[in-house]
Amino acid sequence: MPLNTVIFDMDGLLIDSEPYWQEAGMETLQQFDAALTLQQYHRTTGLRTREWIEYWFDYFQIDRRFAKEAEATIVRKAIEKIGSRGEPMPGVDYIFSFFKEKKFRVGLATSSPVSLIEVVVDKLGIRSLIDEWASAELLIYSKPHPQVYIDCAARLEVNPLHCLCFEDSFNGMIAVKAARMKCVVIPAIDLFNESKWNAADLTLKRLLEFDENAFKLLS
Repeated sequence: MPLNTVIFDMDGLLIDSEPYWQEAGMETLQQFDAALTLQQYHRTTGLRTREWIEYWFDYFQIDRRFAKEAEATIVRKAIEKIGSRGEPMPGVDYIFSFFKEKKFRVGLATSSPVSLIEVVVDKLGIRSLIDEWASAELLIYSKPHPQVYIDCAARLEVNPLHCLCFEDSFNGMIAVKAARMKCVVIPAIDLFNESKWNAADLTLKRLLEFDENAFKLLS
């Protein structure tokens, strides 16, 4: 089916927020004498903070009575860090212009809370370029469940089969494919050569690599 809509993930794709989520998460776990390796951290990239905390609390056998407070601490720390130090990923202006010139509907689908969406869209200056956004903050399931992408398509009033999505995480990629949408994945550079990205329709190193040839290939 012809593509007429693009939906973007946010963290790690449009803004370099992952290092700050990582800092916030690791700082919070350290309060419980738990330390993550970088490889361990990548294992849960793309999860909501709630699932992230539950996963690592179980892994390190931390009492879940402290989970809700830890979740709130991570979100607060991450928003503060991203708001003050976050920078746009290379090619953000380019990729929005690319699809606006094609008259595409533009959406945002993220596991992050709405409070962070508000900070990021203003920081990047893209609020007026986004037609609709969807957050998995209050959903029963988040990525890799496809609901946040299905919700975004519904708000955009488009068929999921007409959607092209950009993601940077494995959980996000699975969510996109489960929603029956086309997926371009732009993983962290140190994970680029992993075979798990083969499920995507296209894997690139940066947004700037997406060009007319890539668009025709996916169309």
